[in-house]
Amino acid sequence: MGAANVAKRPVGVVQHAAGEGPGYFADWLDRQSQPWQLIALDTGASLPRDPQAFSGLVFMGGAMSVNDPLPWIERALRLIRACVAHDVPVLGHCLGGQLMAKAFGGVVQANPVKEIGWAPVLIEDNGVARHWFGETSRVEVFHWHGETFSVPPGGTRLAHSAHCANQAFSIGKHLGLQCHIEMTAQMVHDWCEAGRDEMQAASTSPAVQSATQMQRDLDARIAALHGLADRMYGVWLSGLRLD
Repeated sequence: MGAANVAKRPVGVVQHAAGEGPGYFADWLDRQSQPWQLIALDTGASLPRDPQAFSGLVFMGGAMSVNDPLPWIERALRLIRACVAHDVPVLGHCLGGQLMAKAFGGVVQANPVKEIGWAPVLIEDNGVARHWFGETSRVEVFHWHGETFSVPPGGTRLAHSAHCANQAFSIGKHLGLQCHIEMTAQMVHDWCEAGRDEMQAASTSPAVQSATQMQRDLDARIAALHGLADRMYGVWLSGLRLD
């Protein structure tokens, strides 16, 4: 991405929980010389009122549910819809993808099983999926979720996995992900440590790995994940407002 294509307005990155920040996405934006601004709700920041202050908005993950009675949930849904109205691209990771789906009229509910760890997703055989994922039909990504979204009206399903019917969807330049492509090796280590009790409680799920399994061949897995993220983030960034 050349300097001439860098958006003047920052990309807003909404963080809902400590430990679930932008990760590799922040490093990637820095490499593109694209300004960005962290909006850390977990430390008391407020959601912006005007999406047009940003060239794009990104929503990260979090352990809460979009169906919880939290005061910022409805504001986030309104903000996402305002982004669409003003042609500001939205990108959601896990909880962020669920927020997008709900904002667009989809349903968020419990997944049949928890997915925690590395597992492949299968790419749908349609042109929209190839636009985002390229020509690959299968990629390994990182998962950590107990709920999932339906594909909202007007959306296109991009990927699924053995235990989750909807791993990604898009509506135009807006991309919602159930999986995590923003992971770094350090984040995997940190999540394994912080999530010990959750992993133990869900250990009978066929889609939950142990910490040892998640950290096996980690450098190679992270490198492959970053290759996928480079492409998907690049496609998303190409839709930013440059004015």
